[in-house]
Amino acid sequence: MAYVVELMQSLGPVAAKRMFGGHGLFIDDLMFGLVADSTLYLKADKHSENDFKAKGLEAFTYNKKDKQVSLSYYQAPEEALEDSEEMNAWGNKAYSAALRSAEKKRGK
Repeated sequence: MAYVVELMQSLGPVAAKRMFGGHGLFIDDLMFGLVADSTLYLKADKHSENDFKAKGLEAFTYNKKDKQVSLSYYQAPEEALEDSEEMNAWGNKAYSAALRSAEKKRGK
C-alpha cells in the first residue's frame, strides 16, 4: 500500500484511507482509486473506460445480496506499478474521471 501511495505522489498529496475491507486512494477528499485484495483499481468514466478495456483490464466487482455489482474502477495496468511515468499517466486519467464525476454531482 505504501509503495502505491509513494508512486502516486507526483499526482498530488495522495493518501490512503481504510474502507470496504481495502483502501481508498484520495487527493484531498476526492477518491480516484482503490486497493482491494492487493489489486489497484483506478476510477474510469466514459472518457477513459475504453483505455482500460483496450488493455483487457477488469472492472472492480463485488457481491451484494447474491448479485455481482461493478463499480467504475478498473484494474491498473501492470506497467503502471513498475514505472512512475506510467503511473502518473494512468493516475491522471483516474483523477480526471473523479473530477468529472464530482462536477456532474455538483451540477445536479
